[in-house]
Amino acid sequence: MHARMPKNFVLDQRIERAADAIETNAAAYRGRWAEACFPLCAEGVSRFERVHLDLGCGKGAYIAAMAKRHPTTLFIGMDSEPVCVVHAAQLVLDEDIKNALVIPGDAAKLDQIFAEGELDAISINFPTPHPKRRHARLRLTSAQHLEGYRPLLAGSATVALRTDSEPLYKYSLPQFEALGWNILCATDDDRAAHPEQPITEYEERLTAQGATVHAIYATPPSTPATTEQLQAAEDMPLSLIDYLPEDLFASDYIPYGMSYAVDNLRNRRRNESRKKRV
Repeated sequence: MHARMPKNFVLDQRIERAADAIETNAAAYRGRWAEACFPLCAEGVSRFERVHLDLGCGKGAYIAAMAKRHPTTLFIGMDSEPVCVVHAAQLVLDEDIKNALVIPGDAAKLDQIFAEGELDAISINFPTPHPKRRHARLRLTSAQHLEGYRPLLAGSATVALRTDSEPLYKYSLPQFEALGWNILCATDDDRAAHPEQPITEYEERLTAQGATVHAIYATPPSTPATTEQLQAAEDMPLSLIDYLPEDLFASDYIPYGMSYAVDNLRNRRRNESRKKRV
């Protein structure tokens, strides 16, 4: 984490400045986020209409943009990186956004923070892909995580994955399908499919490098996954190497977190090609 801190960045000082937009005791609001976070100055209503969780919110550009567009929805950004939490909270304060806040944490303990049916949407924007097989359970779209989200979602709620990683997209789609989620949209070009989505500096930087945004939008099944469904998802290839395109040389763009794996596979294919020529 310290390697990611800008020069002269003093974390404790930044946390203190942004404290009004950071909730460190999130579990205390379980089951009452929509009411507890509603502005006291509002008249005629007493709660937000919807609660939207942004997992891995980064520096908060997405929740800030969405909160401005949807003032009756409470946007909660969550990130495990303290630096990201501080940046996101400071953005919320700087832009005087009344319907967004940030909480530190990750997806592992969501059931301690949100009650059943409390969330109307979960967005997962450009998550860490964790390409290695042994890290598959850390992916926010693994079957284990999807099953963890399901009871926290309202009946018509959606989970949306947006990623520059084609291997993560190809891994994630059958995970959703194996557990019986209803796929509303699965696309290799989300910017074309959903031009209304806010475009953050992060996405602009990726697309300038040649990235395409892949996306999945899905609603949960009404019943828990069976043991057979979970096992089917577990039996699928878990290393993202298995989801790399056959023609690795067609594009110069390498998704975030995949450079080491892609370089190794490219070198292996080059060596195999040389051996065949010999």
